[in-house]
Parts: sequence; C-alpha cells; structure tokens
Amino acid sequence: MKLDPFFAERLRVHRRYLIGQAWKQLTGSVSELWRNRVNVFTREGKTEATTSAPVHRRPGERSRSLTPRQKHRRSALSWDRKELETAGTPGPDVRTVEHSVPVDGYPDVRVRIYYPGQDPAGLVPATLHFFGGAFRIGGIDYPTTDAANRRRAVDAGIAVVAVDYALAPEHRFPTQIEQAHAALEWLVASGTALGIDPTRIGVSGTSAGGSIAAALLLANRDRANHPIRQQVLEVPVVDLTGRHLDFGATRALGIPMILAVRELQSVARTYLPGRTDARNPLASPLRADSLAGMPSTVVLTAEYDPLRGDGAAYVARLRAEGVDASAVQYLGVTHDTWMYTGALPAARRWHRDVVAALARLHED
Repeated sequence: MKLDPFFAERLRVHRRYLIGQAWKQLTGSVSELWRNRVNVFTREGKTEATTSAPVHRRPGERSRSLTPRQKHRRSALSWDRKELETAGTPGPDVRTVEHSVPVDGYPDVRVRIYYPGQDPAGLVPATLHFFGGAFRIGGIDYPTTDAANRRRAVDAGIAVVAVDYALAPEHRFPTQIEQAHAALEWLVASGTALGIDPTRIGVSGTSAGGSIAAALLLANRDRANHPIRQQVLEVPVVDLTGRHLDFGATRALGIPMILAVRELQSVARTYLPGRTDARNPLASPLRADSLAGMPSTVVLTAEYDPLRGDGAAYVARLRAEGVDASAVQYLGVTHDTWMYTGALPAARRWHRDVVAALARLHED
C-alpha cells in the first residue's frame, strides 16, 4: 500500500535529517584527519597549529553550553511536545504516583503509576511499560508518552507502571535490563499495597522499550520466574545484530540503504558497550537459545518500518516454540504511528488494538 499522505512531509524531513547526519559524520571525519595531521606536524616542529584564543573563566566556573547530546534531547523533547499539540490526543486527568526503585549495582530507577481512575475499586491489573527512543532519548515525561499512558490506563481499565530507565550512552547495557528487572521485582512484592493485583501483571514496550520488555521476560524466566500474563510489543527491535531488519521498507520510502544502516548501527553503538554484546540475548532477545516459557504475546508492526522484520521473526520463533503469539502489520504507515491519534485513523485503530490487548489482563 502507498504511504499514507499524512507521512509525506514527515518523510521529507526525515530524509533531510539522515542526509544531514551523514554529512556531519563525513565532514567530522575529514576534520579529525586534518587535526591529527596538524598535530603531527606541530610535534615534529615543522609548523605551528593555529588555534582560537582560549576561553578564560573564573575559578570554579562551569561552562553553560550544552553538549551535542543534551541539545539533541532538548530538540527531541520540543519536537515531541509539538507533535502532541498538532497531531496527538491529550491524556485524561488520572491519579499518578511516583516511586524510586533501588537497583543493586546500578542507578535507582524512577517509576510512575497511572491508575485507571481517581479511586479505583479493589486491585487492578497492571502493565510494566517501557518507552521508546532508540535507548538514548525519550522518557516518561515526554508529552506523547505521558498522554498515551494516561489514555491506555483509562481505556483498558488497568494501571500503567511506566519505567523511566536510564539513557545511553551515559548508562549502557545491561543497566536498562537490570533496572527493568528491579522494577518488576518491586511491583510483584509491593503490588497489593499499591492497589495492583500482583497475579495480573503484563509487560509492554515500544521500539527500544520493546527490546527491554522482551529481555526482561527472559531475565524473569531464568531468575525468579514470576507469572507474567502477557507481553505487548509495538514496533520492537529484538535483534541488535541487524540480521532481521527489512530494508525493503526503507527502499520503499526512498531512503538510501547506506543511510538507514548507518542510523541503525549508531543505535547499537550508543547502547552497547561493545559490538559482541549484540549477540547477548538480553540485548537481542530474538537470539536467545530458547523462547519457551514466554507469556501470551501481541506484536504490532508498521509496513514502512525496517523493524517490521524483527517483529515478524520474533513472533515466528515464539509460535515455533509453543507460545501463544500473534502479530499485526499496519499498512501504509511508519514506525511512530501510535502517537498521531489526533490526526490519523490508523493511529486510532492502533490505540484501540493495544487497549484491547491490555484489557485481556482482566480475563481469568
């Protein structure tokens, strides 16, 4: 199916972004080579490098300039806010509470619980949810993420327990998996006191968050093996080796394959300490020796998203190993379809399908 007209302008912007990133990397590499050459000549006494005048600061004064990473995150947050305002749906006013969960050997992790009503009667089911953002941007405070969590909590009648895991590269794998596991242990142990039914817990995640969710289930199976009712994964990346990426999606968008590969490789480099870590099942759940014992699974993918191959391969593996698993691919749309519920019919259908899956936590 042709790309939905809604995404036409966004595609042009994304192409410019990818080309711009590639140009920056190319010019950066050339500049680095030139600097190295100048430094060599300087050390050998053949010439003197010309440098800009040093910046003088008072003792103890810190630079107020943002790092490139901080600028990128600030821009991403601003973009996300604008997307919610122009094409999203605001979330309803619901009761929320926050907790800080300790993680042995890693930074504590913030968790926010969205309840389905101001005063829910009795214990409610819950999904432990992990946001997307390529492991390096995003968070539970991002407007589209916060709005989606609110709407899903109300519409599915469950608590959404959103985990604000640490971002890479400041915190690399397996920090995020250990934080996720600590959050699950805490939720199971404290569920009743929190108004949550500890026997009706699911796990969900979007994109990079889908990777963390699937890895968490492997860790849980091999450690405490708490009974998890379901997992719901949206456009998940489950193999960071790139083996299952479907570049037919990027070719259909007119994005040169080399640019798409470079972008996806940069995600893995940012998240993982080393290249060989991509073969670790907790980084790439699809590479686990066995996926037996996983809970009932629903995977949502998009036609114009190279991660559609990851989702399809993951569900195929689950089915082959006896797990109740289903997948649906939304035609004519892209990776971030879920956030555009204010403008796109496919996004509203996406929301209803996720809500229907989450609502199954109420079933006996």
